[in-house]
Amino acid sequence: MTVASTAVAPNRSVAIKDWLQKLGPQFLPPLLLLVVVVFGWQVLCSGDKPRLPPPTAILKDSWKLIADPFFDRGGMNKGLALQIWESLRRVAVGYTLAALVGIGGGIAIGTNKLLFRACDPFFQILRTIPPLAWLPIALATFRQVEPSAIFVIFITAVWPVLINTAVGVQEVPQDYRNVARVLQLPRLQYFWTILLPSAAPYIFTGMRIAVGLSWLAIVAAEMLTGGVGIGFFIWDSYNSSRMSDLIVALVYVGVVGFVLDKAIYYLGKVVVQSDGT
Repeated sequence: MTVASTAVAPNRSVAIKDWLQKLGPQFLPPLLLLVVVVFGWQVLCSGDKPRLPPPTAILKDSWKLIADPFFDRGGMNKGLALQIWESLRRVAVGYTLAALVGIGGGIAIGTNKLLFRACDPFFQILRTIPPLAWLPIALATFRQVEPSAIFVIFITAVWPVLINTAVGVQEVPQDYRNVARVLQLPRLQYFWTILLPSAAPYIFTGMRIAVGLSWLAIVAAEMLTGGVGIGFFIWDSYNSSRMSDLIVALVYVGVVGFVLDKAIYYLGKVVVQSDGT
């Protein structure tokens, strides 16, 4: 019994050591930088009546908001997790529509050179329009806040997906096209076995850019449209001089945006690797 326990202990310590060696270089630098930033923030904002509250004051003022992010007292009085959920729901609808239209349209345009030349100038113009510039048009068209916010997400996210997909389709190696022509592959088989796997890295690059833009757009749009959502919560906190709540909400926004970006990144990595094998 003693021999077995002493044999397990070294193995466990070796496993922990290996785990620290692998993850340490990834997590230690950001953690150290975070400590330095928080400490500097605390020092700079510790005077009398600072413009921004220090971290200790934020924890004190917004502890209930941090400790219970799922409270629901009706109306717009909800916890940050529920506010984030409402924003994510809108992003999911708009982003999904943008991905479907962007991938489908990008494939159609990328496989037709004449159509690409005709559409590309308009895409380059439309994609440079700021997201909030579309909001008055959406409100005038739909006359409702919810579909207007979803439209702003869609029109913001569709361009990177569409353009990257079209470029990816055009970048299919000529050797692959020649092999498909020699083998006389049917169009559907060519699409699934050659075109889509070759364009997948470009597609997921566009989708990764689009998800970040979607999250930026919904936060900005909700500041103007009101209702439940993290964007309006931030704006309402500012108007009510609840700076601690505002900063906590910004942390939530940043963390969720980071998670969304990494989710699309790893999904694309899995899909591209599976296509490669």
